Amino acid sequence: MGESVAEATITNWLKEVGDRIEVDEAVLEIATDKVDSEIPSEVSGVLVEKLFQKDDLVQVGQTLGIIETEGGATAVAQEAPAAVEAPTPVAPTVEAVAKTVETAREFVAAPAASQPQDYTHSEKFFSPLVRNIAKEEGISVAELESIIGTGSEGRVTKNDLLDYIKNKVNAPVAAAPAPVAPEVPQPTVVAPSPVEAVQPTTNNQQPTTTKAAPVSVNGQDEIVEMDRMRKLIAGYMVQSVQTSAHVQSFIEVDVTAIWDWREKNKNAFEKREGEKLTFTPIFMEIVAKALKDFPLMNISVDGDYIVKKKNINLGMAAALPNGNLIVPVIKNADQLNLLGMAKAVNDLGNRAKAGKLKPDDTQGGTYTVTNVGTFGSVFGTPIINQPQVGILALGAIRKVPAVIETPEGDFIGIRKKMFLSHSYDHRVVDGALGGSFVKRVAEYMEAFDENRSF
Repeated sequence: MGESVAEATITNWLKEVGDRIEVDEAVLEIATDKVDSEIPSEVSGVLVEKLFQKDDLVQVGQTLGIIETEGGATAVAQEAPAAVEAPTPVAPTVEAVAKTVETAREFVAAPAASQPQDYTHSEKFFSPLVRNIAKEEGISVAELESIIGTGSEGRVTKNDLLDYIKNKVNAPVAAAPAPVAPEVPQPTVVAPSPVEAVQPTTNNQQPTTTKAAPVSVNGQDEIVEMDRMRKLIAGYMVQSVQTSAHVQSFIEVDVTAIWDWREKNKNAFEKREGEKLTFTPIFMEIVAKALKDFPLMNISVDGDYIVKKKNINLGMAAALPNGNLIVPVIKNADQLNLLGMAKAVNDLGNRAKAGKLKPDDTQGGTYTVTNVGTFGSVFGTPIINQPQVGILALGAIRKVPAVIETPEGDFIGIRKKMFLSHSYDHRVVDGALGGSFVKRVAEYMEAFDENRSF
């Protein structure tokens, strides 16, 4: 799945128990982030057991199912554990039964937070470290889900959990009530009122409610549920706006030199390399160069800490045929020449449209570029791709009248111009840095060498 992928969600089993499976035949479909993939079988045989069901979240390396081959059962993804002979049952003693009953009473009487919690079935992802700390501190699943995370995609980090525990310990505790009458009253069971029944058990637990599907008032409106990817995108966008203080800087740039160079070389480039030469790889090459000049734009935020990224991995926002959006990543973009950049852009773009991206293709981005000009937009205000701190929108290239300065004087001419829209996280990027970065990108574009080779 790639080094940066740790988990996936099963979206569909393509085979049922008892079905015959051939080598390399797809057995099930999984989803990581916004990428769907098929898991093929490494052997031929019959599917005899599914160890996970649809919508289950599984870790990379876990066994998904068992396929019986001619030589024996084989586990999908890893070897099946050897069968262990069942021990001969032994009749429990009276003392053992009494101890079991007492243990059960203590377990039932204990508060919910002290009982074992299964964090793996939560709708949110928690790292093994966070789960272990929560287990040791007796934090319930509901409490853990209520903590606002500052990590990647809103995940709860170790520091978030430790801060929550610290604040919980330091919270004022109400004084114990004075003892009442010495006689002990008989226990009485009192049914809660309808209002009391919906109150949360702690300050951190919220009553769960399921929102009903909307109903068309006039009977003519069509109600369509968002697909899985659109739900993910919606969640990411809201979470990004709530996390980062978005600020934008805009600059107009003359790209006549780039336009003319491409027109002169695109046919020869395609004939020699078998690749189309679009404006995107040219712009991506320039952005990567500018990021080397301004390394503080190539960072991420983790709580109160800034993570300076060693590699420059450029995200390239791409629209899918179904209208959804995905951001494949060009790894080590600063190390690619124009030819390498063109091949990377075309490869990721084509595989994104065909639905053949691998999970690792969308991971590890450090800065994102989106081309809103593809749809005719002059400029836009893009939302930051968390946990990055900046995103650059490329507007449509237009022929406009402009003042041209020459040694002989100024005159009016037709130039190719576009707007650059830079959104950045004002928590860590001030206007001087954000504005200087996009200005440097514009300077590189206007100084493009029309005599360069490809």
